[in-house]
Amino acid sequence: MTRDQNIRKRAVPQLCAGLDSNAAFDFDFHTLRVIALDLDGTTLTRSGLTRRTKETLEEAIRRGIHVVIATGRVYAALPERVKQIVGLQYIITSNGAHISDAATGEFLYSDYLHPAAVEAALDILPQAGHPVEVFTGGKAYIDRSVYDDLARNGSDFMSANYVLRTRIPVDGIYDLLREHRACIENINIHFASQADRMAMWARLAAMPHMTVTSSTLHNVEIGGETTSKASALAEVCRRLGFGLERVIAFGDSPNDKAMITECGFGVAMGNATDDVKEAADCVTLSNEDEGVAYAIRTLLFQEKDGIAPTIPPRRRLRTWLRGRCAGK
Repeated sequence: MTRDQNIRKRAVPQLCAGLDSNAAFDFDFHTLRVIALDLDGTTLTRSGLTRRTKETLEEAIRRGIHVVIATGRVYAALPERVKQIVGLQYIITSNGAHISDAATGEFLYSDYLHPAAVEAALDILPQAGHPVEVFTGGKAYIDRSVYDDLARNGSDFMSANYVLRTRIPVDGIYDLLREHRACIENINIHFASQADRMAMWARLAAMPHMTVTSSTLHNVEIGGETTSKASALAEVCRRLGFGLERVIAFGDSPNDKAMITECGFGVAMGNATDDVKEAADCVTLSNEDEGVAYAIRTLLFQEKDGIAPTIPPRRRLRTWLRGRCAGK
């Protein structure tokens, strides 16, 4: 169910200290039964999943609210600490190409690129010369020449440490893409130049049997024609017996926008791109300020300033001050 877009033309409220959520939003938060979470730039800080956020998510699960991870990462690149969230049932990966059982890692649902879309990409990408990653079988692959160059020289437009930690180098990335063309989850292209990135985005978006999105300022991602976090989340909700109107979704990047728009209540991070903020119902603190935990505690748990009453006053004051800054 897609909400009335006219509602979204209003100023998007900032979720900050002192905000009365019942007065600020015409929404009954008691109806929400699912929390959908992007990872990078949303649930995770630079240090990973914080203790406070993990405890908040586990408390939500104890209260009968389902927590669903919805990430652009492949399954193999998931942080172990995320998979250790007690009570977690479903994980959406590769921008919606897979739904996995959180306990076993079994793929429960798949939505791949059409082989014709893969062939079309193969007609374009080798000549373009940009670094390409291929997601298939829950793993991410990159050409060995790119991998080795990142190891030696780093990069100012790719996250070298993350790539080296989570990607598998292969000799001939396009040979692998062609070989696995029937089960490609995602094709991730990196760009040093924004002009090149936007030109490639426009070219790919005009082609059939694929969707085009992004999770960073330097990449373009090709997914299946019906692949998105929103569509996979709808399948999770079907399994749980809820509609998307019972979901609160959190994100920061274009690949989160459909999920934020189509769910019952959408929350953009303080560090989100402008288009994601405009699509959301409210903006919380940044990921580095644990904005997910803050929003859940403020909106769903109805805690004052996102902090339980047992929290020491000094910590309450620090969070209140962060909230004031985010609201300016």
